[in-house]
Amino acid sequence: MNQEILCMKNIIKVYQMGEEEQVVLKGINLKIEQGEFIAILGPSGSGKSTMMNIIGCLDTPTKGEYNLSNRIIADLGERELAQIRSKEIGFIFQSFQLLPRLTAIQNVELSLIYSKVNPVERRKKAQKMLERVGLAEKMHHYPNQLSGGQQQRVAIARALSTDPTILLADEPTGALDQKTGQQVMELFRELNEEGRTIIMSTHDINIAEKASRIVKILDGNLYEEVAGNDKRKYKDVMAEYCP
Repeated sequence: MNQEILCMKNIIKVYQMGEEEQVVLKGINLKIEQGEFIAILGPSGSGKSTMMNIIGCLDTPTKGEYNLSNRIIADLGERELAQIRSKEIGFIFQSFQLLPRLTAIQNVELSLIYSKVNPVERRKKAQKMLERVGLAEKMHHYPNQLSGGQQQRVAIARALSTDPTILLADEPTGALDQKTGQQVMELFRELNEEGRTIIMSTHDINIAEKASRIVKILDGNLYEEVAGNDKRKYKDVMAEYCP
């Protein structure tokens, strides 16, 4: 059995909307082990983006416990959380989030600048990551000189550059055509086979099925497929999680 990398126990998230409360997550329980490739599948408004933000330490739950690599996240200060976000989690977004005035290699170097890696080592790592995602010939191209799939590969290289524990991909194929999306998913599969832990959100069942495990989120509740196409709340199926 692989080592547990994160555990969410009875996670509830409530947003205050004027005088009303909106309950977005309704008691989420989830355990992910090192080396898993998991897809969080759900439509817009289901709560998956909120859940991804909590996993990525960009947001905090209203109630419940989130344990990441044997640390209770609620116990950590902002400096420690910033360290986790910059070094332990590689973020990949639907909109790529590349700076248009920087070349591919300069965009990849950005995360290493934030991690205070020296310039020589920074350039070496950025080159290596771009080669890994198949963009050795495009290192000095600007984003507007790259296709959507190539831009997403730059974003993946940037996420990989700090050698994170987790790759967190939020709708990574949402801005791509079907063929290009499948190519990006093939890259994720290769990275997972190398031992990378990947957590991906998507609304597309065809993309989700490329992962080794799917959980479904709907109206703030989490489900996982079990035998006979029955679907039960994840917290009911996995009551032994997060002891």
